[in-house]
Formats: sequence, C-alpha cells, structure tokens
Amino acid sequence: MPNYDFRTPRLFVDHPLASGHGVPLLPPQSHYLVDVLRMKAGDGVLSFNGRDGEWRCVLAQLSKKLWGLEVNEQSRAQTLPADLHYLFAPLKRARLDYMVQKAVEMGVSLLAPVITRHTQAERVKFERIRANVIEAAEQCGVLALPDVAEPVAFERAIAALDPERLLVFCDETADGGNPVAILTAQGLRGVAATAADARQPRLAVVVGPEGGFSEGERDMLLARKNTVRISLGPRILRADTAAVAALTVVQAALGDWR
Repeated sequence: MPNYDFRTPRLFVDHPLASGHGVPLLPPQSHYLVDVLRMKAGDGVLSFNGRDGEWRCVLAQLSKKLWGLEVNEQSRAQTLPADLHYLFAPLKRARLDYMVQKAVEMGVSLLAPVITRHTQAERVKFERIRANVIEAAEQCGVLALPDVAEPVAFERAIAALDPERLLVFCDETADGGNPVAILTAQGLRGVAATAADARQPRLAVVVGPEGGFSEGERDMLLARKNTVRISLGPRILRADTAAVAALTVVQAALGDWR
C-alpha cells in the first residue's frame, strides 16, 4: 500500500461517492470527528463505501447539529477483493471481536459463523460483527467490506460449499509439516483443476472451536473432495489466534501475498 495516507481520519459511509456529492454523517460519526478528534469544518476526511473506492472529502457543518462530508476527488480506485471465505465457530464477546477484526485485516470476503458440536457461544450478534468489520476496515485501509453470513449448523455449511471451492481444513490432530509447503503443493493443484483464474482462487478456511472438531465433523471434512488438511504447528492455539495463523498461511501460499 505505497504512499497511503495513514494520518487522515477514515470513515465508512453507506452512500454513493462521486466528486461534488454531499454525504450526511450519522450522529456517532459526527461525535467521533467533532467531539473526539476536535475536527472543524474544512478539515480533511477519507471516505469509502466498499463500492466506489476511497475519496478525499472535507468536513462540512450542515446545521447546528448536523454534519456531513463534501466529496472532492478519488484517492484510490476500488480493488477486487479476494474470494476467501472464513468459516469459524463463534467465540465469546471480546475474543470474537478480535477474530473478526483480524479476519478483515487479512482480506476475507465472507465471515461465516458455523455451529459445531463443541461451539461455546451459539448466539451471534450480527450488528456487533458488522460494527467490528467496519471499524477494522476504517483503521486498516481496507476498501471492500466482507459479507457476514447468518450462523448455520456445521453440517449444513460444509454441504453448501461449492465443490469447486478449495477448503483449507485446519486440524489440530493433523500430522506436522510445513503448512505453507503443503498448501503450495496440494492447494495449487486443487486451484488449477477448478479455478478459471488461478490468480483469483476460490478459497475457504475452516477453524473449529477451542474444544476441537468432533470425530463426525472431522470425518465429514476429510470426505469432502477439494479439501486440504493442514496443521498450524506443534503448539495448541486459541481459536482467535488460530484464525490469524490460518489466514496468514493461506494468503502466503495461495492468496494475495504471493
């Protein structure tokens, strides 16, 4: 991300962005810019909506209590997001927040909660996940926000995967071995056999709960074609740590780090 502006505040806005347009701000956004950051009318703000790229704007006071943005020029064009689905067993509050934020930073295009046999937190608050998605994207320069799926049972989620999507199964019982090397060898073959464009592979990563996958769940994953099973190393990782490790390995071997 060369010459990226890390100093100007950045906001997600759910409005079309084009030169000369005005964008109203929600009260929490106005509070953040005016009351927390002490910004004034005319100060610069970067904005994005996940569709139109990133734009340079200036803060404008529309009335006594209403603030907005005046859109000036595009600073970055919209980029094509990776086709990377992340399937995960929900965690409790702060650790789920962390997992979601890091997944956004790592470039996932879909966050898909799956309810496994040993899932510890079956209630998932969509709005909380969405808020964490937006916050992470704002802070890290992400242009495309991942979608958030409704929680579904593990068996249903795996059965619904397109057979041509390569599934990376992070298994705590797998034999050791360099996961990047395994994915580079086995995963690229799977991508080459199914993808129209190997530069934009269709990928999915599944990480289980802290209690691990049940034997039935493991059998279902191993029986699925176009699945690569990897270990995340010799140490037991917490589920939120495993998310970062797994997505790092996948991006390095098959994704946009290549």
